[in-house]
Amino acid sequence: MNWTREKAIGHGSSATVYAATCQESGETIAVKSAEFHQSEFLQREAKLLSSMNSPYVIGYRGCEVTKEPLATYNLLMEYAPYGTLADVAAKNGGCIDEARVVSYTRQILLGLEYVHNLKGIAHCDVKGSNVLVGVNGEAKIADFGCAKRVEPELTEPVRGTPAFMAPEVARGERQGKESDIWALGCTVIEMVTGSPPWVGGDSTDPVSVLYRVGYMGESPELPSSLTEQAKDFLGKCLRRDAKERWTATQLLNHPFVTTKPNTEPESETDLVTNSPTSVTDQMFWRSVEEEEDQERPSWWECHEERIGVLSWIGQAVVDPTWDMDGEDWITVRRNND
Repeated sequence: MNWTREKAIGHGSSATVYAATCQESGETIAVKSAEFHQSEFLQREAKLLSSMNSPYVIGYRGCEVTKEPLATYNLLMEYAPYGTLADVAAKNGGCIDEARVVSYTRQILLGLEYVHNLKGIAHCDVKGSNVLVGVNGEAKIADFGCAKRVEPELTEPVRGTPAFMAPEVARGERQGKESDIWALGCTVIEMVTGSPPWVGGDSTDPVSVLYRVGYMGESPELPSSLTEQAKDFLGKCLRRDAKERWTATQLLNHPFVTTKPNTEPESETDLVTNSPTSVTDQMFWRSVEEEEDQERPSWWECHEERIGVLSWIGQAVVDPTWDMDGEDWITVRRNND
């Protein structure tokens, strides 16, 4: 693929993300680049991403090595025009409204369910800045540089962002799918408050945060503005015992993400779209079913009356009469033959 590098749109510890334009199609893509001798994590990310195909995981477009002037490894990906969830929060006064928090949370869960169950991969660094917002307003999990396969379980150094690490990760014991669920809970708090999930003490010191979560028995404080459903949902994510945390599949059936929020989008340009992002977008089809249920008359739900109506229709229908005598017929089309 021939492409032209444009402005930088993101920076990491060892890689930079650029917007780029495909010369043949004019399509905008994202290119994540690192000097080849420092591209171990980027190459691992490319290998994992190339095996995935989900509307809730950022799309893979290819990889290649260029000389400019140093040898550079480039990972080509789908371009997300609205940036990260952290960017969306910053553009909305630091936090995200209830309707979008519910929508984004459900979409992240759909991505995690796919990554965990179908691919056997733990992301290991779920947070707002690693979730992108696609062209249709859907959340897409990105940045698999810290990700690893969970079977067979290997002894590897823990990776990720301290403020989003689960207790077992902070203690250096293990890091798996359950750790992603803890990080999801922290991400929901981040979306609601616009801040990292830890407050009080020295919350900016990574060592202090790791000690609090790993050895002090603390959990992130839940925002007082949350509904009881949201607090219960987070309670399922932020259980200190990893074995007691709900899975992504279980959380997808929690009322917090299955009940339609009362908050409506503020405008037609709101990032949340009512259009399905795929034929499997369960949230869209559930909303369609709810609308159809509301439109049906009350008698529709009564089977006896429904059968009675059908029976009445069957008795009432008689053969049509085409005799034109005595009727005021209007000719709308005549066959000259």
